[in-house]
Amino acid sequence: MFTKSEDIYPVKKQAIFLGHCAVSPTYSRAAEAMAKYTQEMSVEGIAALSRYLDVMPRLHRNLANFLKTIPENISYVHNAAEAFSMIANGYPFSPGDEIISYMHEYPSNHYPWLLQQKRGVNLVLLKDQKTLQGCEHINRPMGWSMEELESKITRKTKIVAISHVQYNSGYAADLKTLGNLCRDRGVDLVVDCAQSLGCLPVYPEEYNISAIASSGWKWLMGPMGSGLLYTAPEFREKLSETMVGPGLMRHGLDYLNLSWRPHHDGRKFEYSTLPWDHVCGMNAVLEDIFLRYPIEEIRDEIFRLQDLFLKNIEQDGLRILLFSQKNRSGILAAEAAGGSKEVVDYLAERGVVITAPVGYLRFAPHFYNDDQQMEKAAAHVNEVISEVKRQQTRNGSC
Repeated sequence: MFTKSEDIYPVKKQAIFLGHCAVSPTYSRAAEAMAKYTQEMSVEGIAALSRYLDVMPRLHRNLANFLKTIPENISYVHNAAEAFSMIANGYPFSPGDEIISYMHEYPSNHYPWLLQQKRGVNLVLLKDQKTLQGCEHINRPMGWSMEELESKITRKTKIVAISHVQYNSGYAADLKTLGNLCRDRGVDLVVDCAQSLGCLPVYPEEYNISAIASSGWKWLMGPMGSGLLYTAPEFREKLSETMVGPGLMRHGLDYLNLSWRPHHDGRKFEYSTLPWDHVCGMNAVLEDIFLRYPIEEIRDEIFRLQDLFLKNIEQDGLRILLFSQKNRSGILAAEAAGGSKEVVDYLAERGVVITAPVGYLRFAPHFYNDDQQMEKAAAHVNEVISEVKRQQTRNGSC
């Protein structure tokens, strides 16, 4: 049974937080671990480090257990954009090679691939597909088609770079089907898991994924400025180093040794000094939550809370995107009559936090939210939608 205590999740004392697809409240014990490290460093400086020499190996082990892989395949990064940049810039592309992605990808998973056009690489973008019956009139991004992706793969295709969950609509890719397709066609699959890691199961080796990257401050509830990277060994061997420093080298603290002896495991991407306070925070999150509760149970609780919210919503005046089970995610996206800003502002005044970066209202509860919060949030949404409709009726009658 999940712990939903306000003492552990203090944001519950002041808000109904449904914005985990944006920047989550930092998990309280992660914040404590970070503060402890920082306090000890402020008093002792380098003398305190001897007590923290295991923080990086621990992170490698923790994340490896979470993803069902081995520690050698794990790297700490500062954010997903850094990870994708190192991958894209280090990949052995030749002029005429192709990368397939989606036309509405999040910028962190777009610009690193767009930059490869300077090397003569073609970036092929999948069109937006209206994947829901009755939603053809919605002009906002929705999702992409597996059929179109398959038709776009050619002998020149080297990488498919796609998000597991689209940040705008909440459309989730069927990673197992996608991974099998890429394996069968000899294509490397690189996945942005910022909107799924900590919410949905992600097992890269079961899904034939070459690399995944994620920020740590969304569904993982870690510190802002933390990120995680997985690379398969055979994929990692293809990549040239693009960021270098003492952390890259196997001779470690022997700084007078300037020979070129880089790590070949995940430390290949941990090229220099890392924020150990952030690493302490991520270890606390992983050990307390994501290695304690099976991710499938976390997913099911999130979906249950979503369903309770939907049950209490009066959907007249609110168009909600409802994907099939295999394409469902932690994000419920909706269009509101009259626009999104006034809905976001109205809810914020009543202590309900949601986000709407591209016009969709995004409702994104996590497992620690409770039933009463979801029912109360739905009641406030009904209030604001009713008020918008009354205003539209008054304006129309004038």
